[in-house]
This record gives sequence, C-alpha cells and structure tokens, in this order.
Amino acid sequence: MALNAAAADQRQQGKHAGRLSRQTAGSQAPAKLRQRQAVKHTTKLRGCRPLSSHPPAAPTLCRPAERPSDGLSEQAGDLRRFGLSKEGGIARQCLLSVVHTADGLPIAHQVWGGNVAETLTLATAIEEVTRHYPVQRIILVADRRLLSVDNLAMLAGLKVGDRALEYIVAVPGRRYAEFTQVFAGVQPLCVAATAERVGEVPWSPAKAKQPSIKRLVWAHDPRRAAEESAKRQLRMADLLARADDTVSRLDAQDDGKTGKGCKLSDAGAKARLYREVIEARLGRIIEVDLQSGQLTRQVNEGHLAQARLMGGKLLLVTNVTDLSRVEVVLRYKSLADIERGFHVLKSEIEIAPMFHRLPDRVRADALICFIALVLHRVMRMRLKAAGNKNSPERALDLLRQLQRHRIHLSEDQTVIGLSSVSAGQAELFTSLKLPKPTAKNM
Repeated sequence: MALNAAAADQRQQGKHAGRLSRQTAGSQAPAKLRQRQAVKHTTKLRGCRPLSSHPPAAPTLCRPAERPSDGLSEQAGDLRRFGLSKEGGIARQCLLSVVHTADGLPIAHQVWGGNVAETLTLATAIEEVTRHYPVQRIILVADRRLLSVDNLAMLAGLKVGDRALEYIVAVPGRRYAEFTQVFAGVQPLCVAATAERVGEVPWSPAKAKQPSIKRLVWAHDPRRAAEESAKRQLRMADLLARADDTVSRLDAQDDGKTGKGCKLSDAGAKARLYREVIEARLGRIIEVDLQSGQLTRQVNEGHLAQARLMGGKLLLVTNVTDLSRVEVVLRYKSLADIERGFHVLKSEIEIAPMFHRLPDRVRADALICFIALVLHRVMRMRLKAAGNKNSPERALDLLRQLQRHRIHLSEDQTVIGLSSVSAGQAELFTSLKLPKPTAKNM
C-alpha cells in the first residue's frame, strides 16, 4: 500500500510513467502474480525520478558542459558518465570543447565522455586540431582553474608537429609559498605603483622532477589590490567580532548568567565559526582549533602577509620566448572573451540541461548549440565593425518585433503584409549586412 500511495502522489504531480495498478489488501490474486506486479511497480517508481534531482553542469572549455537526462539505461558508446557537478552533487554529464580563432570565432567543437579530467582530453584535442587544420604553432592559454604547476611537466611532453607545445598558464599564487621569496624584491615597486605594472622574474618549480628555469610574468593592479585588501579586512573584522561575542556569551554562561536564545556549546560554536571562515575563504588566515575543548581561534600572520603580497597580482608561467611580457599578459586576458562564449552557451542558447540519452542525439544537440554560437559571434563582430552599440541579444529583441501577417479575405484572395520597419531596425539590417525584409522575402 505504501508503493501505491507513492504512485498516487507522483500521478498527481504529473511525473509518473505509465499507469500503475493498485493491489487492494483483500485481493486473492496468486502469490506469483502479486510478486510480479510488485517488481513492475517498483521498476516504474524508479523510472519516475524527476530530472531536476541532479543539477546541470556548466559548460566551459573541456569541462563538464551538458547534463543529459538521468536515465537508468546504458547505451553503446554512452557519453553520459556520473561525476561530481560543479554546482554540487553527482550527475551524469559530458564534456564539450570548442576551438576558437584568435578573434574569438568558433570554428570547431567536439563532445567527449564526462567525468574525465581536462588534462586527459587536452592532448587528444590538440591532435584533432592539428589534423584538421594546417596549424604550425599552438600557444595554449589556460586559466588557474584548468591547470597548475603540477601539470607543467605534462605540457612539456606534448608536441605540435616537431616542436614542443607552447603555453601560457595562470598559477594560483596563494597556493605556493615559494612565491613569497620570489616577489620579495619587487613588492616595493608594486606598492608605489599607481597604474598596472608588468614585470618578469625567473622561476623554477620547487617540486619539479627535472628543475628548469621558466618565465614568470606578473601583472600588478593597485586598484584591485586595494579592493581585495579592504574586502578581506571587513570579512576578518566581522568574523573575529562575532567570535569574540560568542566567547563572551560562553563565559557568561559558565558563570551562571542566562541570556536570550538557546544554550550555547563550545562544540557548536566551533563548528559554526569554522563553517563561516571556510565560506569566507579565510581558512588559511583564521585558524579554528577543532581539537580544543573550547572555542579557540587565531590569525596566521604568515598567511595573512602572503595574501597581502599576492593581492592584485596575476601570475603567468610561460615557455614562449618571442613574446614580450606585455604581449603575454594581453594573450592571457583575451581568454576572457572565449569564456564569454561559454557564458552565451549557458545563458542565451541554454545548452544545459540536456534531456537526451542516445549519443547521436547528444551530439546533435551540441551541434545545434554550436551553430547558434557561431551566428551569435558573427552578429557581434559585424555590429562592432559597423560601430553599432547594440549587443546581439538587444538586436534580436528589436528584430523580433517585426511581424508578417497573412489575411484570407476569401478562398481566392489573400493579403500579405509586414509591420513597418523602424529606423533602429533598418540600421541593424545595414550593420548586419542583410537585405531589408519585405512581405515576400520574409
């Protein structure tokens, strides 16, 4: 009866799959028949799980891109693989890689199986690009979320034809204490800077199996450093003030004084403060002693000084020798335009979530979204070249207002008309190099 009640609830919500038979308590059906119906019933209930039980993964370069439907069946060559979603939770997902030109125009894409590290698909993606296009040189530009210093050895082993792969990789400097000594000499220049300052220092990874000197290009933005420092100080002051207030309440409670609210405990106060510190991303600076019997916290001055040292800095490791330090920084900053393309896939084009099971349909959906991204980028390039300040989204909203009407006056007489084209819409057609629509060609 519990299974029947659950089926009734799902029928009311519209999430059931097929008609579920009910088995009354006084039924005299044979035991084998009742057992067979119970098995079918359970199987149907398992198939009724809502697709929203797992959040979709977000599309980025060689990262979990789409989340197909969470079906229970396995397909030949299935692209959907269970993995940890970037939004949290376990979900079936696949990967999408997109090849862009230096101007940000997408030229190729490929769908990969999910739950695979980006570094494992990188070599295959580079091989596919060099096989389909007459590329003589590839400079890999990767952000700090994709690669780290530990992957530099892997990059050094990749080849593009007869030459080694060149790369520009952003390094999360706060994770590496050795940068404290590297930037000790240049920090006075950064403190006195009033505008962005770019420099370069030689650097060798301390944990590398084969030590080698690499170019470490840095860019310091004093405005951003001041903003980061101010925000960090506010978060620290707020957390420490609340911790002191909690300690005062615990001491008063030990002295027999009662106050408003529930009774506090040291274990609960420690857990709450630790969670707040982690959420504020200050776990390395404000240390909470979870092993102590009382609420104890302290500020790690060394890690705080390191955070101040790395504030406002962009660290880039590269093996490219013929680019200046300024050109290296500009090449990396151009990556933001590529990331905006993936943002368009997620927002305007809505590539995720994807409700497909068959691999061919997953690839077909990705192809349609890729074509839409190409059209979006072409529109943006033409609008920018014409000096039109409208974005592709705004341009589509304006052009969507055009309407074509067909009126049947009689069986033999039909009138076709088009709504009037405004001056702004006519300017958009000119900027996009498209003919002005008429009732016949629309």
